[in-house]
Amino acid sequence: MKRKVSLKDIAQKVGVSIALVSYVLNNKKEGRINKEVATKIRDTAKALNYRTNQIAKSLKTNRTFTIGLIVSDIANPFSSSLARIIEDEADKNGYTVIFGSSDEDAQKSQKLIDTFINRQVDGLIIAPVDNSIEQIKYLEQEGIPFVLVDRYFPELKTSYVTIDNFKAAHEATTYLLNSFYKKIGLITYQSKLHNLVERKNGYLSALKQHHIEIKKNWIREVCYNNAREGVEKAMSSLLLMKEPVDAILFASNALTTDGLRYINNHNIKIPEELGIVSFDESDALDLFRPALTYIKQPLHEMGQTATKILLENINRNNKISQIKMDGELIIRKSALPVAMHV
Repeated sequence: MKRKVSLKDIAQKVGVSIALVSYVLNNKKEGRINKEVATKIRDTAKALNYRTNQIAKSLKTNRTFTIGLIVSDIANPFSSSLARIIEDEADKNGYTVIFGSSDEDAQKSQKLIDTFINRQVDGLIIAPVDNSIEQIKYLEQEGIPFVLVDRYFPELKTSYVTIDNFKAAHEATTYLLNSFYKKIGLITYQSKLHNLVERKNGYLSALKQHHIEIKKNWIREVCYNNAREGVEKAMSSLLLMKEPVDAILFASNALTTDGLRYINNHNIKIPEELGIVSFDESDALDLFRPALTYIKQPLHEMGQTATKILLENINRNNKISQIKMDGELIIRKSALPVAMHV
């Protein structure tokens, strides 16, 4: 078996100390090391096919340099984009990310947390699911570094990164009202998660501020496990009632995708017959015409900030960081003012 290349081999080849090679390959003291020397060390390490001894590194630092990431569904564009951003930010800091999808199931979430802990990840970034508050409390009690992303539990004092969902939904609904839509429906999930509750509350608040009589049958909640069929029934109910809605706010991009399938199948004209606003964006939604008005979440900032907070916590900075960012309403053609298409 071929002998593994060591730091000593690289140091001898370049003509520098072993300590200097270690500093460069571990991205330490970068501001103090000559850039040409650092480049030469990295090039030599690559040429010699040097590989870090992760076992030795873990024993020395008591770390595995891995992060566990739990998202709702890695196939969803929101989750996959967020995961990639977190992966890139972690990689800049010498960490590898292990992914898992909870599928909005508390038992699966618990299984993933247990698996990641058993694999001795250094910390976790979690988009928590319904009924998982005890899982988060357990992580707190055990002193395991973690950050919640996209969702959080307001009753727990934990680090999180999310957007102001109330404000975003309020702004989207207000835009529809100012565009002369008066009967605005909401399609969301059956969930007690704070982000979805706040989206619903923001929608209701905007209607109330504009003195619109709020009708319970304008709000349709669908089950995660049967969302496609649920959205189809919700769309039928909202559009076939005696006084149908004239616009719909969808609480996620997945719900929007199911809603657009119904719209295409029933040849509903957008925005002439129905105004549409979506939470989140995706490449698939970009293919729909007319272009959709949607609430854009600052994914890069969310992913990078969540990763930075976690790494600080791993480094024994136990400060609680609670970050709420603003969403941005991207106005396009699916919810043009009524006067423009009458």
